[in-house]
Amino acid sequence: MAKCAVCDKGAHFGLKVSHSNRKSNKMWKSNVKSVKVLTTAGPRKMYVCTSCLRSGAVTRA
Repeated sequence: MAKCAVCDKGAHFGLKVSHSNRKSNKMWKSNVKSVKVLTTAGPRKMYVCTSCLRSGAVTRA
């Protein structure tokens, strides 16, 4: 699973609880995109979550 290169956000795990209170495992995947980003070494592709893209933590190339 891809992880954000800026904030290290990844998948979260927990329990899915039904109406009758039966529990099963559940995974929430974060919204991570493969984007071309400007770095000090030049433009490179990395996985960045959409909250980092929206906040302006990275600049697109």
